Amino acid sequence: MMLFLPATALCCLCSVITVAEELIQNDLTLTRRAGESVSFSCGGTDQCSSTVVYWYQKKDTRDSFRMLLSIGISNGAINRGYNHPQQNDFSAVKNQGSWALELKTVKDVHSAIYYCSCYKSTHRDMIFGSGAKLYVTATPVEKPSVTVYQAASSDHLEEKRSLLCVASQMVPPVVKITWKSQKQDGSPLASPPGDTEQLDVIESDYTASILLIHQQDENSHTYGCSVTHEGGTVEGQIEEGVSQSPPKELPPDTLSTNQTLTGCPSSEHPVSQKQVKLLCLVYTVLITKSLVYCCGVSLLRLIRRSRKHAAD
Repeated sequence: MMLFLPATALCCLCSVITVAEELIQNDLTLTRRAGESVSFSCGGTDQCSSTVVYWYQKKDTRDSFRMLLSIGISNGAINRGYNHPQQNDFSAVKNQGSWALELKTVKDVHSAIYYCSCYKSTHRDMIFGSGAKLYVTATPVEKPSVTVYQAASSDHLEEKRSLLCVASQMVPPVVKITWKSQKQDGSPLASPPGDTEQLDVIESDYTASILLIHQQDENSHTYGCSVTHEGGTVEGQIEEGVSQSPPKELPPDTLSTNQTLTGCPSSEHPVSQKQVKLLCLVYTVLITKSLVYCCGVSLLRLIRRSRKHAAD
């Protein structure tokens, strides 16, 4: 499971990713049948100092992140001189004023994640898009089923409450979860207050996100999650304030020690024992993941500091 990556792997990840995702790839996924066409857009190229956008292909196999080709930003000229075995399958197409990567005939071998990148500034730093994953399948796209739970751990989070947003049963299985809050006075939706914390976990059959909320904010805001998917955006909303309904304890065999679940977001989605156990498991794993990540970053800093002292 990706949740239990060792600290050394996290350190390698931190050392490799040195720039933020700054180019814009709006599509999380693109699903096509074999024989259909598809195009991958890349926005934000006005900040590129290079005259071309580079496209990379990343397959699920190890060491498969390879440069595919480059496309001229102004004229769409293609350079295929990177020895990629599929380079001749791709071309360039004008899309909303910029040049996109086009695949006129999709094949199973094209299933991969496609990243655009370019050089920025005189320091020759590369910036990347977030990537768009191509699924080649005859299975139709299905929107996720979204459920929002109110949960609390009374012993460990005395000053906080937590919300859990779970997206499942979607095809393809890739989503992006963002949290929104609204003041009780009816002001427009916005990002949660700055002192909230969000933890995410991605598995093969579901994606979950936990929002930790300080208790002083819980009565003044209404919270909900927005799940972005290829099939459309699905909103999961809790209509009442986080703490307006009293805690409802469930039988001991449905919960791990110290865990309680407050009122469900909707009577249409009754909470089963399986769902409650999933909540407890996800919450525990997220905390473990956060601790492992912090240990990995700390170890990386210690190694760099010791090497710096040795060099001096």
